[in-house]
Amino acid sequence: MRGLTLLELLTGIAIASLLLLLSVPLYRSWIAEMELRDRVEALVAGMAFARAEAITAQRRVNLCPSADGRYCAEGGRWEEGFILFVDYNQDGERDDDEPLVRVVTAAHPGISVRGNKPVADYVSYTGLGNTRMINGALQMGTFTVCRAGSNAVDVVLANGGRVRVNRTKAACP
Repeated sequence: MRGLTLLELLTGIAIASLLLLLSVPLYRSWIAEMELRDRVEALVAGMAFARAEAITAQRRVNLCPSADGRYCAEGGRWEEGFILFVDYNQDGERDDDEPLVRVVTAAHPGISVRGNKPVADYVSYTGLGNTRMINGALQMGTFTVCRAGSNAVDVVLANGGRVRVNRTKAACP
């Protein structure tokens, strides 16, 4: 058996380099899609957990965006993370005596999560598992999860408190 010639070795290196060069963009795209999916799943799981906790505790349980993991933040920036808490006084804000049920950390950089008006600042589950605004009105709405270069994913909160995911054709900005 003879050794590899320089030409064969260079050809092998060139083919391996070409395959690597072609696979890197696909890998980056796959990672970006997984990060987007991760945030969608965190939002869906958070709402399902809040609903179950509200039914179990027979108390109002809220989700709200939170940058510090302790209190609700204004501005509806859900990608900065969010908290779930038992809202004893039903004012929509977490007070020091209201227990945190769960803290969800920030999304990966480049991901945005925006809720339309009814869900922009909070989602509130009653002890029956329905969503109601603090004033008692029915609460349902849509969160749009986006990442530049991807299509938007809508997380839709229905009137009974259940959640569904809708992949859209709308391109993210």
